[in-house]
Amino acid sequence: MRVAREFTVAAGPFAPGHLGGLTQVLPFDLVDAVLDETRCVQRRLRDLPSRVGVYFLLAMCLFPEVGYRLVWCKLTAALTGAGLEVAEPTAKALRDLRRRLGIEPLKRLFDVLSGPLARPATPGVRFGPFRMVSFDGCTSIKLPDTERNVEWFGPGSRGGYPMLELMTLVETGTRALIGAVFGPTSDGETSYARRLLHHLGPAMLVLWDKGFDANAFLAAVNDTGAKFLGRLRANRRTPVLSRLADGSYLSVIGTV
Repeated sequence: MRVAREFTVAAGPFAPGHLGGLTQVLPFDLVDAVLDETRCVQRRLRDLPSRVGVYFLLAMCLFPEVGYRLVWCKLTAALTGAGLEVAEPTAKALRDLRRRLGIEPLKRLFDVLSGPLARPATPGVRFGPFRMVSFDGCTSIKLPDTERNVEWFGPGSRGGYPMLELMTLVETGTRALIGAVFGPTSDGETSYARRLLHHLGPAMLVLWDKGFDANAFLAAVNDTGAKFLGRLRANRRTPVLSRLADGSYLSVIGTV
């Protein structure tokens, strides 16, 4: 293992894009196929069919701070602006639509669409022959204080809201999500990152910030064949096996 000076990798926030482009990224045919595969197509003709429910849930993710009705208005603004007749559901109807749709279509849609986006000529995504990817986590997502959430995620600190930990594997440069997992904050970053290691391969260079340098985790990443570059924690004292001309040195951590 070669150890160089400390550095930081920041993946940054994910850009949500524009609602007007949702159907370009997610065409009707794809959404309909996912609904059919997950057996979530409506059984009778409705003002709010299942296809609409998928786009509504995606719009909720783009505008998490507003209520159902305002999200609906943002979703349909272009249609009403063009003079088309649009349904005006109540908040309860939109809530029922969300519950009727469930989680399976969205999970399947993520499985279909997740993965690297960069083409060979895309700038800023490769270091030599390697595609650069990085682990990026978040532990500050608050959940509704429901009985089921408290049972799974545990109560928040000092009686606050339950908290969710999200870990993603992201293609740097494009910020495309390659994989994502989540769960209680009690499990820790490397525990969740291990569940994403099957996405790695010899053609990748993995970047991460400090906190991912546990011996067993480094060995597990090394076993995927991927190269990796990351910060070490300040209390690490790596042995200097051989100094190199550029100021870095060869060392060993655990079995790597």
